[in-house]
Amino acid sequence: MSDTPVKQQSTAAFYGQAVASFAVAMAATAIGIFRLNADAWVRGFLGIAVLYLVTSAFTLAKVIRDRQEAGQIVSRVDQARLEKLLADHDPFEKI
Repeated sequence: MSDTPVKQQSTAAFYGQAVASFAVAMAATAIGIFRLNADAWVRGFLGIAVLYLVTSAFTLAKVIRDRQEAGQIVSRVDQARLEKLLADHDPFEKI
């Protein structure tokens, strides 16, 4: 018998905290860039750089998650094949 691992899920509080933290960080960065004592093109460049950094971070997180999930699926398929072979094998059967 195999023990199927329980799928871990985040709590609503953890999800809410992550969303709130992201919103506060983005708002603080936007306010900082807006109030920066610099030319408009400098503030625009910094704004675009922050947006690029955020989208890159989301993409990296997704790629890492997808790779981890693919590894778990392959591992589970291999485990199922092994269990089927062991279940079908009769050590007392004559060849």
